[in-house]
Amino acid sequence: MCPVDLQRTLGENTRDYVLGTATLQGYRLAFNRRSQRRNCGVLDVVPDETSTVEGVLYRLPWRLSDRLDEREEIPTGGYRRETISVQCGDRHYSQVRTYVVVNKLPAELAPNDWYFSVVLRGAITCGLSEPYCWQLFEHMYRLQQGQGIPRPLQPNCFLPRSA
Repeated sequence: MCPVDLQRTLGENTRDYVLGTATLQGYRLAFNRRSQRRNCGVLDVVPDETSTVEGVLYRLPWRLSDRLDEREEIPTGGYRRETISVQCGDRHYSQVRTYVVVNKLPAELAPNDWYFSVVLRGAITCGLSEPYCWQLFEHMYRLQQGQGIPRPLQPNCFLPRSA
């Protein structure tokens, strides 16, 4: 979600590809994968009829797809592509690509401090709602403290399939 981190991975400025904040109905956030690369729990979106995820909608060029797939650890079975529909402003986008965890852990795993910072920086930089940013902060903080989560939460990076 963070354009600065995405730029680091893809090797070019990605801020120009941001369409805006978007909502994904019927999903929630979970940190249910241990990333070997990041050495911590990492983001996923999982179906949940009662939840909504806030995220960022990008229109990335196809030439970046291989690098994005590598970032999301598709070659090693970390994530897989999934097609979703999101609302961005007053427009509905279908055929949007996101990434979901392939082998989900039975319980959420806390992000490390670095990943916590990247996720929160992305949420704030890209203009997710203030209540959502606080909810995201509290969710990650509770995971780091080893406390139970009172209710599931939400974010991820959304990518239009036609980009």
